[in-house]
Amino acid sequence: MTPDQAKWFAETFDKLVQSVGQAVLGKSDVVRLVLTSMLAPGHVLLEDAPGTGKTSLARALAATVQGMSTRIQFTPDLLPSDVTGVTIYDQASKQFEFHKGPVFSNIVLADEINRASPKTQSAMLEVMEEGRVTVDGITHEVGSPFLVIATQNPIEQAGTYRLPEAQLDRFLMKTSLGYPDHASSVQILQGSAIRDRSRALSPKISLQAVDDMTELAATVHVDPAVLEYVSRLMEETRLADEVRVGVSIRGALALMRAVKVWAAADGRHYVIPDDVKDLVDPVWLHRFVLDPEAEFAGASARSVMSRILSEVAPPQARRQTA
Repeated sequence: MTPDQAKWFAETFDKLVQSVGQAVLGKSDVVRLVLTSMLAPGHVLLEDAPGTGKTSLARALAATVQGMSTRIQFTPDLLPSDVTGVTIYDQASKQFEFHKGPVFSNIVLADEINRASPKTQSAMLEVMEEGRVTVDGITHEVGSPFLVIATQNPIEQAGTYRLPEAQLDRFLMKTSLGYPDHASSVQILQGSAIRDRSRALSPKISLQAVDDMTELAATVHVDPAVLEYVSRLMEETRLADEVRVGVSIRGALALMRAVKVWAAADGRHYVIPDDVKDLVDPVWLHRFVLDPEAEFAGASARSVMSRILSEVAPPQARRQTA
């Protein structure tokens, strides 16, 4: 990536944030994280109470990039075929035809994903990791860009199935929209007659431009000193007494993809240690498996990560390579 390309990337990224921000008021920080996940590419898990604007976020993002959005309401009786699609025999043509499920979209909102059975949850694993669906032995591509925004309700656990660590690891980031601040709440109430703010949004870029931004972000330079810094942080999460399972190499690779987009969104064609510090919480914390006794004593993934960041010194200069 050249400095001029980084400047264009940052300007385009800001336009997307401002556009989505017209529908999701006062949450530009979360919008930036979700956009970073889409361009990394990866998927987002939102742990939020009902009515915080998760559906509006998905629709606004799809409208901004001229894409399609679908919403899947996960329930205990939802079947895998309800998500991926089903093959049906057509008596007229005497052939089997594949009917695509709602997962065939650019932005998929998997609402309350922890309410579905583990079998249905697992139907999302292949499409989230590979970008394709296999039904009756035949593979179907879902297209690009592809972003899953999954949600789960933290205040109601009755009738839910906890997401296993293997599935949590598929999400690039875990974050929360939260409630809007006072000024944003007043603005939302003033426009109470508007049911869906995303309908007023016009596309800022095409889907092809999104793919171009993804490819461009992958070319951001990462100094070997930054790579060593990330590797040391990853190793410390595994050695921490409070942690039973630390960050895997998949988690480290996810962080590297994310920090490249984060740096480009800031107008830089290179990554700095502050990029790592900015994203380590949303990218890594949901990947920790804490020791039950340490968790009972009050330890949390965030407190462990904060201690590790304070103990591992970031690089102060570029590493000289031969």
